[in-house]
Amino acid sequence: MSISALRTSSFIVSLMFLMGIATTSPAQAIKPTPATPIDMKKVELGGTPWNPQWDQIIEKALPPEMLSSQAPRGVRRFCPRFYEMGTTDKRTFWAYFFQALAGAEAGLNPNTSVRHSEPEGAIAMRSEGLLQLSYADQKRYGCDFNWQVDRALKANDPAKTILQPKNNLECGVKILVHQTIVQHKPLLTRSGYWSTLQPDGPSYRVFAKQMTNPPAACGLPTKATIDKSATTKSVQDDANRRETPQ
Repeated sequence: MSISALRTSSFIVSLMFLMGIATTSPAQAIKPTPATPIDMKKVELGGTPWNPQWDQIIEKALPPEMLSSQAPRGVRRFCPRFYEMGTTDKRTFWAYFFQALAGAEAGLNPNTSVRHSEPEGAIAMRSEGLLQLSYADQKRYGCDFNWQVDRALKANDPAKTILQPKNNLECGVKILVHQTIVQHKPLLTRSGYWSTLQPDGPSYRVFAKQMTNPPAACGLPTKATIDKSATTKSVQDDANRRETPQ
């Protein structure tokens, strides 16, 4: 078992123990996900960083199609070697991708709730959570949001179902899968769900800046170096792993 696999969360370890599993299968293997620039900056300023457990939520939610040749060709812009990588590295890339998306959409703040002037209607007036989603996505994509429960809570109450990272991130994966696998749309398209994935716009430029430190397996040339003093523990572990002679 790899060192990175041994560093999975206590929840996963406990679950494996209860199931009587002694080793991690290749499909379950997890590698540390690099930090996006905004995550590094938040740590540097003493803010709350990206939670490594959110990576695991994303990786577990990914369907096989997103790890196969069916994955949208646009991934090559950010991860040139995507189609040559193993399944574990592909999962790590998508975890990094959604971290970058959450950085551009909500500054990595899971309790972000933005009110819009239109369209009218209480349910559709806000974009919420890490990926700035709406309650309408519950019906469209089968997301685990409950407006009837949340309507009695304050806008940024973390108890709201739409703000809970697991619900929000799993919904985001479903939306991207629907767009790229079911509808066969490009990863970057003007008709996409997120304005941050609509090329050439100001929001996209914010997202692109967050995609400059993808997993090393992607083979994307980068001038950035990892500052171990200003990153999350998962990134420090990854930096140490890279420096260990193979």
